[in-house]
Amino acid sequence: MAKLKTPIKLGVIGGSGLYAIDELEDVREVKIKTPFGAPSDAIITGALSGVPVAFLPRHGRGHRRLPSEIPQRANIWALKSLGVETVIGVSAVGSLKEEMAPRHFVFPGQLADETKGRVSTFFGDGIVAHVGFAEPFCNSLSKILFERARTLGITSHYGGTLVCMEGPQFSTKAESEFHRRMGYSIIGMTAVPEAKLAREAQMCYAGVCLVTDYDVWKEGEEVCTNAVVETMHHNTIAVRRLLADAIPLLAAAPRDCKCGCALSGAVLTDHRYIPKKTAQKLKLITGVL
Repeated sequence: MAKLKTPIKLGVIGGSGLYAIDELEDVREVKIKTPFGAPSDAIITGALSGVPVAFLPRHGRGHRRLPSEIPQRANIWALKSLGVETVIGVSAVGSLKEEMAPRHFVFPGQLADETKGRVSTFFGDGIVAHVGFAEPFCNSLSKILFERARTLGITSHYGGTLVCMEGPQFSTKAESEFHRRMGYSIIGMTAVPEAKLAREAQMCYAGVCLVTDYDVWKEGEEVCTNAVVETMHHNTIAVRRLLADAIPLLAAAPRDCKCGCALSGAVLTDHRYIPKKTAQKLKLITGVL
């Protein structure tokens, strides 16, 4: 576990376009070894608006990792090892609703998993746990971020469902129309298993979803990389403003949600049968084994 002079309770995972937070002061790089391999990149620690923050670029600096190649368990474990309790997951998404236009922000309330073959749990290897995930995002955290975004003049939407696809290809028209019929609001490629692992690690987790396009359902405005990159640049500037504004409020807010006790009663395996090696590997996550 990394040793830092100042506890860091707030973490930011940056998605496409957000590879650094220029407003960070007293910057330091922390390289962390985890039982699940190396994280996406070194974690950048520093102060944002006077608050200690840990920042991790999800795809690595230079955008080197496909969505399915992101070492999600290592990322969450590494942040947890620094003392992080609250994670803001920033990501680029496509919109499935007319009113959620490019350059808008969405703070989803629900999550639908359409990924294939991604490891979505810390558990296994002799220990079984079933964590509640009915509310996949921390509502308390999401509300603060949404309210601050609107105060800053960022057109934002609260609630709705984020569907996570495997990628890396964008949707087919058939898929896009299916997702619209299902009533989903936005589509991305990285919220799973990130949100699931954060819940198992008993962290508060909120998604800040930056709309870059209309997926492929809207005639004449189908997603293409050039348009996405241009919109992404605008969104990145706006989300950095939001983070600098909201993080002091998040740091001061009471943690009165249930995220911090997500493992209470979740481990079903009799402790006598848990392999010592597995117990040691998960000690940071479980805190009790």
